[in-house]
Amino acid sequence: MTTNALDDAPLSTFHKKLALFSSGGPFLDGYILSIIGVALAQITGQWHLNESEQGLIGASTLIGIFFGAFAGGWLTDKFGRKTLFTLDLIAMIVFSALQFFVGDVFWLIVLRLFIGIAVGADYPIATSLLAEFSPRKYRGPLLGLYVTMWFVGAAVAYVVGELLVGLGDSGWRWALASAAVPALLIALARIGTPESPRWLAGKGRLDEANASLRKVFGPGVTVDDLPQESKENLNVRALLRSGYGGRMAFITIFWTASIVPLFAVYAFAPAILGALHLDGSMGQIGSAVITIMFMVGCIIACVFVNKMGRRPLMIHSFLWSGLALLMLGILPNASSWIIMALFIGYAVLIGGTQIMQWVYPNELFPTEIRGSAVGLASSLSRIGAAVGTYLVPLALSGLGIGTTMIIAGAITLLGALISILWAPETRGLSLTESAALGSKRSTTSTAPAVNLSRP
Repeated sequence: MTTNALDDAPLSTFHKKLALFSSGGPFLDGYILSIIGVALAQITGQWHLNESEQGLIGASTLIGIFFGAFAGGWLTDKFGRKTLFTLDLIAMIVFSALQFFVGDVFWLIVLRLFIGIAVGADYPIATSLLAEFSPRKYRGPLLGLYVTMWFVGAAVAYVVGELLVGLGDSGWRWALASAAVPALLIALARIGTPESPRWLAGKGRLDEANASLRKVFGPGVTVDDLPQESKENLNVRALLRSGYGGRMAFITIFWTASIVPLFAVYAFAPAILGALHLDGSMGQIGSAVITIMFMVGCIIACVFVNKMGRRPLMIHSFLWSGLALLMLGILPNASSWIIMALFIGYAVLIGGTQIMQWVYPNELFPTEIRGSAVGLASSLSRIGAAVGTYLVPLALSGLGIGTTMIIAGAITLLGALISILWAPETRGLSLTESAALGSKRSTTSTAPAVNLSRP
């Protein structure tokens, strides 16, 4: 195992601050996607929305993430991580605040589409920057804790949303616009973040790379201490050919299988719990408890991501969480305690797949295309998430809660199968080693049809 200044650096205050400021993106994502579930109850009554309109409002942000994630990935690979790290938050502030003044369904959908674009753009920008500064020993946990903030944002949204919708007929307006407040605070905190020295060195901007390294690691560290990466002059087309095409297929499929049930549950948690006979205040309390358990599951996964390894953690996470959803579908008329226990079980057990959504894409692609890879995978996975979110109210009314939960469980178990066939092991590797197509430990021999290594 080779050593270098970045991959083997001790965990510093800078790393902790960068992890915290970077995690503002998933915090806002969780907040924005969850608070609409609270606001929709009031909006539906005032605007007399049908199921299709509710689904479009819930799915519009996910559609925006589809476009924003890939655009943000391409832009951050082309123009760097630092500037875009703050600009996307400015867009979130503006469009979130404008929701207060919206007058009809069409403009609410449009604004949430733009918010989604900004949210999606932040993912490849922030995770690329965090991965490229993180020591190998802490990279998995730091990227895992990054996604944990999604559930913190969701939990805060349920509490704030309940308080604000109680203000009267305009309560839902205050609830949706409230996302501008944390977005502003996060944008201010990110000011002054240095550019990734790996990206600067890859662009031949060696003086700037040295300055960034000195700022973070001290005067004794220069670009000569950086690991040597591929000189293949990679571009976005590399995501769709050779070993990188196989890696992109694996990441996109497992990511989709992980988030389709989860996003559907979050957008319509009160409605789903109500269908399972947990309505009213019990439904809201249940939503908050489940959200906290999602966060707990991610934290537990962060503890085990280095101990178990990436591959076994994800397989077990998909398998057992999928079985919990199947049981919810089979026992829709069970007691409230059993329903809550199964939902809590799903929330805790799915944590492994959630953190791997950000660990694998950042570890399996080189610096030149890392942002584009994360962005493209995030974009493609959101297609399924948007469709799933749109179909949830239609499925609840047309198929019933039992069948809806069985379908969610089947999608989750498909993720387990994909992981068994294709998931590689990257534990303990440097970014350069895990991204190299010829690295034996970053490949799997069980899936010749989608070989993750170069033939």
